[in-house]
Amino acid sequence: MNQIVWMALAATLGTWSVTALGAAMVLFFKSPETKLLNMMLGFASGVMIAASFWSLLQPAIERAEQSGGAPPYLVATTGFLCGALFMWVCDKIVSYASGRADNVRGEPSDRLNRIIMLVLSITLHNIPEGLAVGVAFGALADHASMESLMGAVTIAVGIGLQNFPEGAAVSLPLRREGYSRKKSFLLGQASGIVEPAAGVTGALLVVYVETILPYALSFAAGAMILVAVHELIPECQKNRKKQPYTATMGIVTGFAVMMLLDVMLG
Repeated sequence: MNQIVWMALAATLGTWSVTALGAAMVLFFKSPETKLLNMMLGFASGVMIAASFWSLLQPAIERAEQSGGAPPYLVATTGFLCGALFMWVCDKIVSYASGRADNVRGEPSDRLNRIIMLVLSITLHNIPEGLAVGVAFGALADHASMESLMGAVTIAVGIGLQNFPEGAAVSLPLRREGYSRKKSFLLGQASGIVEPAAGVTGALLVVYVETILPYALSFAAGAMILVAVHELIPECQKNRKKQPYTATMGIVTGFAVMMLLDVMLG
């Protein structure tokens, strides 16, 4: 049992390291060039929208069907709406807290609000991904075989590859908001550090997590969609008159890349 937990920990440390590699993309940008960063912000939006379905909602529906419990449509819809509601409440709390701080500092709260919402949404998305890896390895305790081991490794590799654009999806918008390259990288990689903890939890509580996981996946999807639509897309479209399709092509490209990774890796 301990060996399986260690395997889950090693796998999720690997997926977190790929998130850090994606976040390191920000180190190649010396200054926030508006056109490029608008495209990258659009790319981040496309990644989040695609991940919401291919990485989260679709697996949630499939797992709900396998569990034979509540109807899959009810599980996915409930989790999705709860995730969106949670992020809306977080937005209100952040706005209230930063507004009170503005009274002391005299600084605008929009920038801080966007940053916290972005980091929180990607972090929430990484929790069920870590759980999925942990569950896959935890299942080896009941049915250990080369096929099941390779299946768990495949899930970890797939999630790891998906984490690369997700790391960039955090660090590049932070750079867009004026943060230094170092701070943007540190916050970007930190969004994936929850995966090892979630992976170990999933391996230890695999029986219970199998029931909870569909709700967690759809919950993360709702949170990501709300942030992408409410925060990121409007932000990247601010220069639409001068650059009508720059951000839009970034959104399309981000969606296509994330969809390709998810479908190709299963």
